[in-house]
Amino acid sequence: MLKHGILGLLNYHQLTGYEIMTTFRDSLHFFWNAQTSQIYRELQALEAKGWVAKTLVPQQSKPDKNIYAITPDGHEELLRWLSDGEMGMTSRNAQLMKVFFLGERSREENIRYFEDFKEYCGIILQSLDVAQENIGEYRGFLDDPQKAVYWEMTIDYGRRNMRTYMDWAKSCIDRLKEER
Repeated sequence: MLKHGILGLLNYHQLTGYEIMTTFRDSLHFFWNAQTSQIYRELQALEAKGWVAKTLVPQQSKPDKNIYAITPDGHEELLRWLSDGEMGMTSRNAQLMKVFFLGERSREENIRYFEDFKEYCGIILQSLDVAQENIGEYRGFLDDPQKAVYWEMTIDYGRRNMRTYMDWAKSCIDRLKEER
C-alpha cells in the first residue's frame, strides 16, 4: 500500500524523498503511517520496477538531491490499484484487542484508559484542521484543483471517525462508572 501512496503523490507532482515524507506528514499520516526509511526503501523498489524515475539534481554547497517522477508504467499501476475492487477493510485493530482484555485491570485504570483514548482522539480531531489548511497549499500541485475534493473527503472521514471513537469512549466510561 505504501508504494501506491507514493505513486499517488508522484502522480500529482515530481518530489524529492524528503518532500514525499513531509507530504505524508501533512496529509496521509492520518490514515497511513510511514517512516522515512520505509519511504526511501519503497522508492528504490519502485525505481527497480520502472514505476518511478529518479533525476539527480546537483546543488552548490548542499548534497545533490534526487527528484522522483512517476513513469507511464507507474501511472498504469496506480490506475490498476485504484480499480482493483479491494476495499482495504481490515479486521485487525490493536486497540480493540487491548480493550477485549482490559478486564485484567481495575475499573479505575480502565476508566482512565478510555478518558485518555477520548482525549487522544480529540487531539487528532484538532490536527485535522491543519490537514484541511494543507489542502489549500497542496492544491497548487494539481492539474485539476477539483481533485482536492477527494482529499477533503478523507479529512471528513477522519473527523467523523474521531467523533465516533470519542462517543464510544464516553459510552465505555459511562458504562464502567454505572457498574461500580
